[in-house]
Amino acid sequence: MVKVHYNRATNQAMEVLLLYAVLAGAYLLVLPLATFFYLNLRWYNCYAWERVFMYFLVFLFFPGLLALSPFLNFRPQRRQIET
Repeated sequence: MVKVHYNRATNQAMEVLLLYAVLAGAYLLVLPLATFFYLNLRWYNCYAWERVFMYFLVFLFFPGLLALSPFLNFRPQRRQIET
């Protein structure tokens, strides 16, 4: 039976890979999802500077927003017309 001993370099490499995986998950899933909900909450009643900030967020997290867009639907609700 062969015993495998992980040395310090292998442990550091695994930690770096784990860190990259966490950062990629945050960039591609968590932060775009938070951006989606922020845009849904504030899109129709925001100030001009806030709209510029929203456009910046969309530009910054575009790959994640593009990946999540088929699964989320934030179209406005139908208006109820009183008769």
